[in-house]
Amino acid sequence: MKFEIIEKPSYDLLVSKVEKIDASNATELRGLFTELQNKSRNKVVVDLSDTKYCDSSGLSALLLGHRNCRDTNGKFVVCGIQPMVDKLIKIAQLDKVLQIAGSREKAEQEIG
Repeated sequence: MKFEIIEKPSYDLLVSKVEKIDASNATELRGLFTELQNKSRNKVVVDLSDTKYCDSSGLSALLLGHRNCRDTNGKFVVCGIQPMVDKLIKIAQLDKVLQIAGSREKAEQEIG
């Protein structure tokens, strides 16, 4: 399994189990975000602790998750960002769009 969704009482935790999020698996990630939206689950924490690289298709998938939550008055928090992924997020200026937490615990606090 490349990604795991753990349903918590008030939010969903999506854990990436892959080293790279790219065109080979970003479609699966997008599908999971759409699945959560279809279930009216609009509070999502995404843990990228195991992900060391994310290309534009991966960033696009994260942006879809963010939009899905935002459009339904939810919250979307990304945590566990590794240095290369952080660099790419900043180059794409998504750090101005995405809510980023330093740890899973901090993200869980922020999601409320």
